[in-house]
Amino acid sequence: MSARVWWQGARPRTLGASTVPVLVGTAAAGQVVWWRFAFALLVALGLQIGVNLANDYFDGVRGVDTSQRLGPPRITATGAATPAAVLVAALVSFGVAAVCGLALALATSPVLILVVGALALLAALGYSGGPRPYAGLGLGELMVFLFFGLMATCGTAYVMVETVPAAAWWGGAAMGLLAVAILVANNLRDIPTDAASGKRTLPVRLGEGRTRLLYRACVAGAFVVIAAGVLAFIPWPAAGITQWSLLALLAWLPAIKPMEVVGHAAGRELIPVLVGTAATHAAFGLMLSLGLILSHTT
Repeated sequence: MSARVWWQGARPRTLGASTVPVLVGTAAAGQVVWWRFAFALLVALGLQIGVNLANDYFDGVRGVDTSQRLGPPRITATGAATPAAVLVAALVSFGVAAVCGLALALATSPVLILVVGALALLAALGYSGGPRPYAGLGLGELMVFLFFGLMATCGTAYVMVETVPAAAWWGGAAMGLLAVAILVANNLRDIPTDAASGKRTLPVRLGEGRTRLLYRACVAGAFVVIAAGVLAFIPWPAAGITQWSLLALLAWLPAIKPMEVVGHAAGRELIPVLVGTAATHAAFGLMLSLGLILSHTT
């Protein structure tokens, strides 16, 4: 089996959703312990790739992914890899995340980090696995906000300086909203096939019109969060986020096109919306990280 197959299964275009918050959390901390930074990245990548492969496996064996699916082909459903091999690869990815998380726990606060890590692993497995996958209960977006937003950003800041600065909370909320927007764009595209297979994601429950509004609210909300944090910083510096964080607002430029297209696109026309949202997430996180670094060095 070629490396290309596993690269496809890892869904490389989605990996920024887990790695960029690590950069934001490190920048918010204002201090870098390089081995902890590397291990935090491995935790994030291990969880993200594990989720992607587990989703590939469970949706493949349950018949959710079919030939009618509009997104990139899944390696279980297409037979590019056996279900058993995909499941093992997912568990290996989770194992890497668990080992790196354990090292970070032992170096900081074992009980706290282990509890958070255990919850993250359960959330990763429960997205599309188990007797009642919560993605089909309409809870996927909430979990993405919590784990790919707040926990990824604030958790990274914590393992750097063993406290969570206010900037990490503001940054985590903004990154969480953009991560949710990525998922909403993906699930908006998949409404017909998800509904046909009985997978009742939040967009299936909301319908296309309200899902498009939800997408726009999430993207716009991320920018509003940073603006609100900066306004809070003026009277209460300890509770807000520095004015340098306004650099993140430059990410509105890549957000314009997907925000426009999502209002009318359907089917494969939504794929550029998904790509554009991922680009917005990355640009926003990188510019926010730059602003936070400048706030610590100027």
